[in-house]
Amino acid sequence: MPQIVLLVTSPRLPAGLLTADAWDLVRRHPVLASEENAQVHALRAAGAEVTVVDADPAPVLAAAAAHGTVVWLAGPTGDQDMARTLGLRLAREPGLAELELRYGSWDPPGARLLDAVTVIDRLASPGGDPWKRQQTHATLAQYLLEEAYEAYDAIETGDLDTLREELGDVLLQVVLHARLAEELPDGERWTVDDVAGTLVEKMIRRNPHVFADTEVSGVEEIIENWEQIKRAEKSRASAMDGIALSQPALALAAKILQRAERAGVAVPLPEALDLGSELLRRVAAARAAGLDAEALLRRAALAHAEAIRTAEQETA
Repeated sequence: MPQIVLLVTSPRLPAGLLTADAWDLVRRHPVLASEENAQVHALRAAGAEVTVVDADPAPVLAAAAAHGTVVWLAGPTGDQDMARTLGLRLAREPGLAELELRYGSWDPPGARLLDAVTVIDRLASPGGDPWKRQQTHATLAQYLLEEAYEAYDAIETGDLDTLREELGDVLLQVVLHARLAEELPDGERWTVDDVAGTLVEKMIRRNPHVFADTEVSGVEEIIENWEQIKRAEKSRASAMDGIALSQPALALAAKILQRAERAGVAVPLPEALDLGSELLRRVAAARAAGLDAEALLRRAALAHAEAIRTAEQETA
């Protein structure tokens, strides 16, 4: 019985990057496709016979009857309508041909990140979204914080579906900042690949217990190694260098205390009776008890907000 092979490939991989089985298939049998595209050109360049026809079952069935086996090379979107139409036709007339689905290549993990980069590039390019084209790193700064806070809120409420969405908004900020950086003058310009490359190099360098032969006894030693490597990289003169000063005050205080503790620097807490000094001492007490002062205050504030809502309803 004639055979029709629906060959699906990943549009996110370079054209021509197929499995050995797929290459054997397209070299042995006629290949049909609905349009000229990069994959078609790559197959032809390698000696495969590829013919462009209408996305209709008739020419495919005719080719299968004439050659025994024919390959339908799906386009970048997968040609789902064509596959559905052909499948329904063969369901009604099963004697016409056998239908088989094969994958010539698969999306690698993280492949949709390429789609994100492509979409943002379109939006930030001439003819795209005027608002995005007007932005700068400075004007976007507030949105980076807002999206990070919204993702934090999703974590606090345990809403993982919302977390997935909010992390996408954080990713938007990362990709958009990188796209804007492509417009910088020569010598200052960088891309999303530079961002990713720096991250990869950093993770490999700071995790020698995974990527090298460093042996560790536990998580504490991993953290200590990380800090030592980071200090060597940054060449900082003080344990206070590199702290994000724009973070909320309680979190900032906790980070300062943590850095001092890790550096082995013991400085007495202020004895003044002002409110700021008292808050700092409370943050230090929370750290000593293994608590997160920022999270504690957040929960207390939210509980108080709920009490206010209840009081409003009672007096309405």
